[in-house]
Amino acid sequence: MKQLKVFIADDHLLIREGLKKILSGEKEFKVVGEAGDPDEIIDFINDNDVDILILDLNMPGRSGLDVLKHLKRIKPDLKVLILSMYPEDQFGERTIKAGASGYITKESASEELLNALKKIAKGGNYISPAFAEKLLFKKKHMPGNKPYELLSDRELQIMILLAKGKTQVEISIELALSSSTINTYRSRILEKLNLKSNAEIIRYAIQNKLV
Repeated sequence: MKQLKVFIADDHLLIREGLKKILSGEKEFKVVGEAGDPDEIIDFINDNDVDILILDLNMPGRSGLDVLKHLKRIKPDLKVLILSMYPEDQFGERTIKAGASGYITKESASEELLNALKKIAKGGNYISPAFAEKLLFKKKHMPGNKPYELLSDRELQIMILLAKGKTQVEISIELALSSSTINTYRSRILEKLNLKSNAEIIRYAIQNKLV
């Protein structure tokens, strides 16, 4: 049986070590590399043969979604499993549209991770049954976009962090972006959603079940 080459992209060393431990017991998968920096991830995938990329969305400087879109342009056959701290409701649909083969949260059990990888390895896609049901319900009962769906990927990410009560300084440190850049994104979010303050962002996010 051919071993599938897996690359782990997550900026937390403990997460990478945990994933390597889970995969070490599986003969069909071989971890060929790991990184937590978006540029290192892109360089490795560009220069090496990788079958499946396990990708976190929360990257310093450049979002995992940006990395996903870039990699799918240069390696369209690359299979990508998103493993994220964000619930599927927030980014699941966006990542699948951007070319990911699957999406699971970091709260998922190791068994679900392996099931997702095995399904993707066979050419399938993986999302949880609960999320699949929500997508079906949305298509049937919610035609058209909600305002927050018109936000860019980075705007949505920052809106969710603001809604969780994080300050602009804390967000700038977490995403490795300048405070002025975060402030620019915040202004765009307020304008697009017709809101006036962080308090209104929090209320809007709760009403739309984004936090």
